[in-house]
Amino acid sequence: MTKHVDPDALSEAGARRWVRVWDLPTRAFHWSLVALVATSYVTARNGWIDWHFYAGYAILTLVLFRILWGLVGSDTARFARFVRGPKAALEHLRHLMRRAPDDEVGHNAAGAAMVVALLALLLFQAGSGLFASDGLFTERPLAHLVGADWSDRITGWHGLSFDLIAIAVALHVVAVLAYGLLLRHDLVRPMVTGWKRLPAGIAAPHMAPAWLALGMLVIAGGVVGALVWL
Repeated sequence: MTKHVDPDALSEAGARRWVRVWDLPTRAFHWSLVALVATSYVTARNGWIDWHFYAGYAILTLVLFRILWGLVGSDTARFARFVRGPKAALEHLRHLMRRAPDDEVGHNAAGAAMVVALLALLLFQAGSGLFASDGLFTERPLAHLVGADWSDRITGWHGLSFDLIAIAVALHVVAVLAYGLLLRHDLVRPMVTGWKRLPAGIAAPHMAPAWLALGMLVIAGGVVGALVWL
């Protein structure tokens, strides 16, 4: 006997809807950071040292903001919601070629690991720049606290960390392209528009208010300002 299947039930089970998954502060942070990292590279290569420092201060402000936003921000921005550890990241990569639909509300496990790695590298890169010195004409605000020898060491680490950032960024771009070309997972559009098509049964994440993001940005900027100018 053939079992009757309700077409309406099937339609409802496969239904998808547009869900807002990324808030404006997270998206603005992402694309501003892209622009500032590129600016940091260009200014360093061309010897525009003052502008390089300004870019570094801005990067440090953004990274501190993202850390704060990862504690109190929207659901998809909170570290407690998306950081699942290296085991989960490896498990995600192991099943990558199954071509399953992209039903992740925020970062997948591998993407979360990349976010944490990039934030750590950028925090070290921008923070170490505060201790840098060329020994002659340029000395950053905190170089005097560690002395000439340690300032030289930290300056070397500062350059090395940018190489690591370049490698991490390249891996990130390759991964985004691979997801798009091989799995048909569009990771770029949601980070531009904030919206993503998800199964109708998945609840929309909570979005924190814009005033809270502004407050976190002011705090981050105040910390950097205090380090640089006070």
